Amino acid sequence: MKAKGSEWHAPEDDNHKLANLCGPVDANLRQIEAALSVKIARRNGTLNVVGDKENAKQAFILINHFFEKSDKPVTADEIQLALVELKNTNTVVSTKKEIPLITGEDEPVVLKTKKGDLQPRTARQKDYLKAVLEHDLTFGIGPAGTGKTYLAVACAVDALERDSVKRIILTRPAVEAGERLGFLPGDLNQKVDPYLRPLYDALYDLAGYERVQKWFERNVIEIAPLAYMRGRTLSHAFVILDEAQNTTPGQMKMFLTRIGFGSKAVITGDVTQIDLPRGQQSGLVQTQHVLRNVKGIAMTYFTSADVVRHPLVARIVEAYERFHNPERTSKAGQTHDE
Repeated sequence: MKAKGSEWHAPEDDNHKLANLCGPVDANLRQIEAALSVKIARRNGTLNVVGDKENAKQAFILINHFFEKSDKPVTADEIQLALVELKNTNTVVSTKKEIPLITGEDEPVVLKTKKGDLQPRTARQKDYLKAVLEHDLTFGIGPAGTGKTYLAVACAVDALERDSVKRIILTRPAVEAGERLGFLPGDLNQKVDPYLRPLYDALYDLAGYERVQKWFERNVIEIAPLAYMRGRTLSHAFVILDEAQNTTPGQMKMFLTRIGFGSKAVITGDVTQIDLPRGQQSGLVQTQHVLRNVKGIAMTYFTSADVVRHPLVARIVEAYERFHNPERTSKAGQTHDE
């Protein structure tokens, strides 16, 4: 395969790989077109790319990358994740069974999960993973779709697989997003299931359904509604507090003082989606100021550039940021080690 000018040529005997690259009815090509604002015309084994020079260059990077791995069909998810990498690093990382996370040390750190191609897609995600691995308390703050919760669960599964913790504890405040669901039937776990579904989905994806079910049966994974955590000491556990923007200051302080020996806690939230009653301060917002100068705590701030969902999600996040802060430059994503 080779690119010449604005054209890319596939080998004559690789029609199967070319079909996997392009997708059904050239859907993958249309996805690349929409993301990079280029036009890609396909004629037999030749792809003609028309558009801005830099964007066309990125299109060729993607085409070459996915042609190399197109022995099986290329999915829309793979295309989208590669677009995120390309946007942030101008390269696409090849997938491996264990993805090293560069920490600045001689030896790389790898996460042990069932998902073979787990890796940070942006520089901020890489900083976040490094912060979680190196700190006992980490905050991941930013818009939806940036991987805050998913990567926290990946680190929890990794810690459990390596036997560095004895259990995983999942919690979040039971606050509805602008609706009242009423009283839910069932036991405690069944009542909080709807609130913790994103965490369950991540667990099943990263460890497999059967393994997660066994962990639940052995109480290796515990569901702990935030309201019931007062008085507990959480030792030798990986604790994830999700949707922390919906905690009150009192709840946040209570949670932070539950952390025991040998434990690691990750707190995630989006301060632009607070569902507390009007006038009630968010514990996550307050905590950023209270803990600003406390050593040993890491805070990672994500932006729309880190969104790894459908391309529209990043544009929606950016549109809301412009609407609410028309004259204010959004805070650059960064990790603070206080």
